[in-house]
Amino acid sequence: MTAIDRLQSTFARIATLDEAAAMLGWDAAAMMPPGGAQARGEQMATLAGLSHELLTAPALADDLAAATSPADPWAAQNLALMREAHTRATALPRDLVEASARAGSACETIWRTARAASDFAAVRPALAEVFNLARQSAEILGAALGLSPYDALMAQYQRGIRAADVAPLFADYTLFLQKALPLAEEIQNRRSHESLPPGPYAVDLQQALCARLSAAAGLNFASARLDRSAHPFCGGTPTDIRITTRYDESDPLSAITGVLHETGHGLYEQNLPAAWRRQPVGQAAGMAVHESQSLIIEMQAVRADEFLAHLAPVLAKAFHKPITQGALAHRLRHVARSFIRVEADELTYPAHVLLRFRLEQALLSGALPVADLPEAWNEGFHALLGITPPDDAQGCLQDIHWYDGAIGYFPSYTLGAMAAAQLFAAARKALPALGAHLAAGDLSPLVSWLAQHVHSQASSLGFNELLLATTGEKLNPAAFQAHLESRYLTQ
Repeated sequence: MTAIDRLQSTFARIATLDEAAAMLGWDAAAMMPPGGAQARGEQMATLAGLSHELLTAPALADDLAAATSPADPWAAQNLALMREAHTRATALPRDLVEASARAGSACETIWRTARAASDFAAVRPALAEVFNLARQSAEILGAALGLSPYDALMAQYQRGIRAADVAPLFADYTLFLQKALPLAEEIQNRRSHESLPPGPYAVDLQQALCARLSAAAGLNFASARLDRSAHPFCGGTPTDIRITTRYDESDPLSAITGVLHETGHGLYEQNLPAAWRRQPVGQAAGMAVHESQSLIIEMQAVRADEFLAHLAPVLAKAFHKPITQGALAHRLRHVARSFIRVEADELTYPAHVLLRFRLEQALLSGALPVADLPEAWNEGFHALLGITPPDDAQGCLQDIHWYDGAIGYFPSYTLGAMAAAQLFAAARKALPALGAHLAAGDLSPLVSWLAQHVHSQASSLGFNELLLATTGEKLNPAAFQAHLESRYLTQ
């Protein structure tokens, strides 16, 4: 075996360990009884330690030193990503890796109860430890990679994106929102609207419809399943996609849009190139790219007028209720200053991300003590949207991310929304009949276009390089603002 062969074999083993961790993570969220939490934390820590051991083995370092860059661009990129992963891993001691995995698992378990009780004090010590360990890791990684500590964490989720890139985009959006939000509210208030018929909407009917719509969008359920969890997510592996959601008997659209959002993630994973499976270059290009794939389905396509015209009679038949396109449009495109990120409309959603982007930097640096998070959250939220959360369950306890150690992740949501708008505009131009297909409930032309231009590229290209190749320019938030103006600010 050549050095490259040995490297590919080792990274395939690492990817397999990561797949096992992903399945255990899904199980913890969807199936595991509370009594399994401590053992699960040890299992996750052990898998993280084993991956770290493989990445830092002297033999792997020798092979990286001996390997020469292949002529094939995919193989060359694969080697470059291997070297980057090795640099990250060798910078961090194994005991810190395992302690971080253990702390995140323990904190997430406490968070579930704390959120339900709106009891930040209950989870505060565990969250402080998560940030303490994250700070140590970030400082070590930043020094090794030549990045700031926060940028070093951001790079785990989206290569090539820095806080300095994000901050001006978010500052511009803050100014846009200050003008756009009151105007959108004014326009909305002048319009008459229809409402969804009152519930109940039976959970079993919702679940069957969610699965049906997800399959119709293209997700292969021979290699996927749909379950329930406290927080909707898409996990698993490319050949074993695990989608979860939560159901509300008074409002079926929360679950439906949530599942279609996660379906976008699942489609990306299922359409990654099989020839490069379990290799770094064969994995998704980052979480901002991943989020663009969920949002182009959920926000750009499913909430478009054409698709809503198709969806209304489908829902009316499924629930035996007089559900109209106008009612769907009002429910799914209603602008409101609200507290919960995952339920926010697409105009105000970026404000939720802006707040988290600012707070997590302050928490990581130590400028904001964890004990002061609820107050800082409420003040920051009021400054952005003019309302104050009534309790911590609707404030700083609502998201799982910080509590399981995902720090630096949140910017990907809004970068993904901006990229989704840019990609959808390009798709409409490339597919003149796309509107007619959406009106027939047919997402296949869009998904096929995405599979060709985004999914199949995996990590062969970075975030901006992928957008440039597909749309003709790097990330340009003008497409997102134009989309919002067309949908919400048209008189």
